[in-house]
Amino acid sequence: MTPAATLTYMPTGHVPVLLSELVALLDPHPGEVAIDCTFGGGGHAREVASRLGPTGELICIDRDPSAEERYRELADELPCRTRFLREDYSEALALLAEEGMVADLVYMDLGVSSMQIDTWERGFSYSYDAPLDMRMDPDQELSAYEVVNSWPQDRLAQILREYGEERHAKAIAREIVARRPLETTAELVEAVRAAVPPAYRFGRGHPAKRTFQAIRIAVNDELGSLERALPRAWGLLRPGGRLAAIAFHSLEDRMVKRFLAERARGCVCPPELPVCVCGREPEAELLTRRAVAPSAEEVERNPRASSAHLRAARKLTTTQPQEA
Repeated sequence: MTPAATLTYMPTGHVPVLLSELVALLDPHPGEVAIDCTFGGGGHAREVASRLGPTGELICIDRDPSAEERYRELADELPCRTRFLREDYSEALALLAEEGMVADLVYMDLGVSSMQIDTWERGFSYSYDAPLDMRMDPDQELSAYEVVNSWPQDRLAQILREYGEERHAKAIAREIVARRPLETTAELVEAVRAAVPPAYRFGRGHPAKRTFQAIRIAVNDELGSLERALPRAWGLLRPGGRLAAIAFHSLEDRMVKRFLAERARGCVCPPELPVCVCGREPEAELLTRRAVAPSAEEVERNPRASSAHLRAARKLTTTQPQEA
């Protein structure tokens, strides 16, 4: 892995995760075009912009209006050309492709942002009592309230199992349905606590963590957005361009890992063939053989970084010659 870059900016409020590692892998240069798919608090964007300089361009994307407000606060301080698209990033990438945009860098900081978690009334956190919401885009119709109170029990259990990897999914879904209607996050937490065994209730980590994750993913179609966005982001890159993603749970990380590995794969001929007949050559060079995790020092400063995994790849400039 490339050594961590020396930072020119150290944020005081919002703390971007794996900032130096991301910048080292993306290696932004003056005059390049970068796309920040998940602007959030702008920590990654601000550091990348400092490397692009006045001849570079940074396109910032986020569906959350609070991220757009943060962009407006920072825009005059960013040293490169910038613009903001308030869209789901998969849709924004499709719009940029229609414009004929070509980028040198595309990066994603996936999942829910600290700003969203810390705004109690958004209902993302099991630590605050708030209305059941969890919408990253407050203008969309589907919220956590509709998921919790109107989805069938089997469907609830399915998303808890698949999106939260929750082993007590069936029992939690049954308890939620029995307690309907649920109005607040505290009521949802109590339903989870009542459904799980005591050892799980008082074990390591909060018992409602996986349930909240699963419902949030369902409300915001996070895995669907990522699945659509990865090929769109790759298609926008010029040869030599770099794609990076920071994931905070195994479902996202697995999707990113498989996408990049598929593009880094060469010959797919059966091993018994003496020579390659498929002609397939790699599209990508992996910049991270294994996911990059935050250092112990970073986790100590910012415990929310503990589950982060960073992966990156470079789009190859030319096809690789086959072995003689």
